[in-house]
Amino acid sequence: MMSIEAAVSRSLYGACAMLAFAATAPVAQAQTESLEPICQVSTFSGYCRYTNTYAPLQTTPTPPPTVYTEKDFGTFNRPFGINSLWNIRPKQVTLGYGVIPTSTYFPLVGTGSYSTRAFEAKTTDTAMTVYPPAGKPGVWDPDAEKHVPSITIPHWPAQTEAATGTDGHADIIDAKNGIIHSFFQLRRENGRWVATQYAWSKLNGRGWGDGAHYFQGARAAGVTTVAGLIRKNEINDGASQYYHALAMSLDYSGMSGTEQYVFPATSGDTTWQENKGPIPTGALLMLPPSFDSASISNPDLRKVVNTLKTYGGYVVDRNVGTPFYIYVENGTDYTLHRGGWNSVVANDLQRIRAALRMVTYAKNWVNIKGEPVQPPEPLNISSMRGSWRPLVAGAPVPVYDTHSQSVVFGRTDKAYTAENTSGRSVSTVKWAKPVKGRVYEFKVHATNGGRAYLRFWGNGVEQFNSRPLGDGGTYRFYWPSVDGTPILGAISGVGEKTTIRTTLTRVY
Repeated sequence: MMSIEAAVSRSLYGACAMLAFAATAPVAQAQTESLEPICQVSTFSGYCRYTNTYAPLQTTPTPPPTVYTEKDFGTFNRPFGINSLWNIRPKQVTLGYGVIPTSTYFPLVGTGSYSTRAFEAKTTDTAMTVYPPAGKPGVWDPDAEKHVPSITIPHWPAQTEAATGTDGHADIIDAKNGIIHSFFQLRRENGRWVATQYAWSKLNGRGWGDGAHYFQGARAAGVTTVAGLIRKNEINDGASQYYHALAMSLDYSGMSGTEQYVFPATSGDTTWQENKGPIPTGALLMLPPSFDSASISNPDLRKVVNTLKTYGGYVVDRNVGTPFYIYVENGTDYTLHRGGWNSVVANDLQRIRAALRMVTYAKNWVNIKGEPVQPPEPLNISSMRGSWRPLVAGAPVPVYDTHSQSVVFGRTDKAYTAENTSGRSVSTVKWAKPVKGRVYEFKVHATNGGRAYLRFWGNGVEQFNSRPLGDGGTYRFYWPSVDGTPILGAISGVGEKTTIRTTLTRVY
């Protein structure tokens, strides 16, 4: 699921500078239940295949050495961790057979009204409250899945401005607090800042959503707009390529109308069934190793080509009319058509369009140091979002806090219990849903003596009940073989405020 606010607007306005893709070879059902660090996953599953059954396995080029080191990651200029999905590359891939079709416009690599810019928050910057636009019920918070009256950002750069397109993208990076604030339809209105939607992501994190915190930015894929962006500081750094995957969008004619999104994306446009192509949100596209980079005369475009051969580009959004749009940070003078229209560059962009392919299998992922990337810890699929109701009428209920991914009870004179029966406490991301018959571990993280429990009602019977667990308490169980409703309970401590967070991870 994604923000209706964002999806509808993107489908209407995310245009005039983006992409399109044609049929690729089908992707088989996953043959393993083990999650690799990242690979192009199959339809209906978030797990990667260890065997390749469709096309030859190709070895990708090895990038030249870079000046970037581990300490550069998780910073303003290099978002996300060194082993983030954005910052690692596959050494071997299988590519599909489809070709990106032409569309109304030429492909684009550049800035523009539907690109974005990152603004660096300093500790000296003052706070700013962002309100909903006139006529809106609030700022949409896709993590909490509700409209909120306003959002207060603790450090707001004075130079902040949104992209001029209707999407109004802008990201604020607060390195001190380790957060990327991502806005959709941000603008000035009647002397104050307003936005339709706000989401956030960890600066040193994965760069993609997970089963719990599934929507982390303003792009349809649930990622920040700075993810995969060609940044101002790296355009003229002297390197022959960029050392991260690129972010791109595709035209309606290329986006899939049968598959909304695949791993690592956690969301896609809600109107995805209007699409005409085969490529879902989250797909990784690459150029084949045999593509002749030396034949690209423009050095800026050649740098992009080299990146597409080593890291590739992820489909994070949809547009109208542009075969592919690779985003470059606004506020730069980047252009491939310097001095006017360049037919050589235009023809080279069409050659790239014709050669780009969807990755259907990948393995041997390495980070920028060339180190193998180990499989990550199991991802949490439990969230504290949803409607909470007291077990005793009139008793206090906890409030969901997106930044701590927890619920908070205020001061209490005794222990109070509230339950969440909304069904939103367990992931509905299709590749992160619980699997029937598998073993899961429920764990509680709480302060001030808080407790939590998880139970499941199905077929008219309580299938399991963890009973109340305190901080650090765990409960292992088989996920029921029947459909039903998970019920999450939270019990406050006494006195000071109580914070409660739970995790639910698969054991095997």
